[in-house]
Amino acid sequence: MTEQNRNYLKETLTFWNEITEEEREMIIQNTAVVKYKQGQNIYNAQQECVGVLLIKKGELRTYILSEEGKEVTLYRLGEGDVCILSASCILKNITFDVHVDAEKDSEVLLINSPAYSALSQKNIYVEAFTLRLTADRFSDVMWAMEQILFMSFDRRLAIFLLDETAKTGTDNLSLTHEQIAKYVGSAREVVSRMLKYFAKEGMVELSRGSIKIVDRQKLKKLL
Repeated sequence: MTEQNRNYLKETLTFWNEITEEEREMIIQNTAVVKYKQGQNIYNAQQECVGVLLIKKGELRTYILSEEGKEVTLYRLGEGDVCILSASCILKNITFDVHVDAEKDSEVLLINSPAYSALSQKNIYVEAFTLRLTADRFSDVMWAMEQILFMSFDRRLAIFLLDETAKTGTDNLSLTHEQIAKYVGSAREVVSRMLKYFAKEGMVELSRGSIKIVDRQKLKKLL
């Protein structure tokens, strides 16, 4: 493993200074650098437990899938984040099936499940890290469910657009209507109709494959 990747483990795993040199070496020996192409499925209900994913670059999306094939995005993770549900076999009482896809070309450090599980069972700091990550992700899940169940769609879409501009640092978003529908748990036709309404009201400008926020204050009034 390169020194850069060792440092990334140290920076991302906040329990690093609380484990022994032998335990650190065990993590290093059981960690692999893995690259995923955009659109590639990383984890699903039919697969064995993949392991803990530390995202070096790119973006991963975690979602659930209905019997009819409808996707509901639970959350997305980017550089510096850790995906723990891809190692759901080591988490107690996780009974629902999740899927994880690469939304962009991504590079991760993958800690295999048996090694991470063994360490978590004997080190309280690793266990606390795991529980905190799990709690954070379930908070994201509850926020997604709250929006879908209780918020009007215009408000949900406004929140999504404003969040994306904050995350990317630009008012020009390279997103298709299909992608947005996937992220907000709706149909493409519904997204298109609402975006056209936003454009008519002067909040956004639409072009093929992109959306430009032109009146942030109008969008905020929908929140």
